[in-house]
Amino acid sequence: MDKDMLLERTNKLANNLAKVIRGKNNIISLLITALAADGNVLLEDVPGVGKTTLAKALAASLNCQFTRIQFTPDLLPADIIGSSIYNPQDGSFKFRDGPVFSNILLADEINRASPRTQSALLEAMSERQISTEGRTIPLPRPFLVIATENPVEYQGTYQLPEAQLDRFAMQLTLGYPDEENELDMLFGRLSEDPELTIEAVMDTAEVIDLQSAVRQVKVENSVADYMLRLIRATRSDSRITLGASPRALLTLSRCAQAAAFLKKRDFVLPEDVKEIAAVVLPHRLMLDNKSRYSGMTAAQIVSDLLENIKVPV
Repeated sequence: MDKDMLLERTNKLANNLAKVIRGKNNIISLLITALAADGNVLLEDVPGVGKTTLAKALAASLNCQFTRIQFTPDLLPADIIGSSIYNPQDGSFKFRDGPVFSNILLADEINRASPRTQSALLEAMSERQISTEGRTIPLPRPFLVIATENPVEYQGTYQLPEAQLDRFAMQLTLGYPDEENELDMLFGRLSEDPELTIEAVMDTAEVIDLQSAVRQVKVENSVADYMLRLIRATRSDSRITLGASPRALLTLSRCAQAAAFLKKRDFVLPEDVKEIAAVVLPHRLMLDNKSRYSGMTAAQIVSDLLENIKVPV
């Protein structure tokens, strides 16, 4: 599919999501950017702002296989990746696919499961495959994990390990809608649920074409050097005890390519990097105790670095 047709499809996708999540066009744009970049997304916000609804609306718009896992403390790795089932008739075992074998996997309240269960997703998120019983099984393409997390309720939850956070391309926060959009949402749901009226505007083949087109977007040496200096600055900043990894550099580059493509350009600008760094880098950084207790956030540090690092011209 050509570039113009792909852009037309992504515009229809954005319009679909805007019917369900009012007044969050920037978040919708970033979610589509992550999809185009073949990256996973962590939605961290208070209950009831539409995290699950957004993920379900995206799946409905893509005409793809969608599964949802409600993460709980008693969830086991086999509940995610699947397991072998014994057949008493012939004494054989047959592997039964788990919910991870889908195109869009919604991991609802992911931090409620134990670290052992959370780790079952690591290989799937990074390599788009699972390993079980001595063999490796590829997952369907495209594959996208959208995980939700409640940041204000910690009873019965487990903190996501850094290795898993690093596999999320972006961490997004929806926030409350403004008064006008919240009122529109109220009246829009009095008579019908907009989720039920969504029609698919893309299929899986078109998503794969979109991701392939993004990889063709050019990254000039000066822009690549700018991204590298930004990543390396997180490792030398005294306020940060754990800086961004090489995986973060690759993710930042791919997301910047996707952002440029969706803006109808075939090359990345420093502005694309600055815009996308705000959601790609903060969740990967670990702050020192002094910075955390003083109320500083990783997002503020990333903002400081972006202001201080010279932008190529």
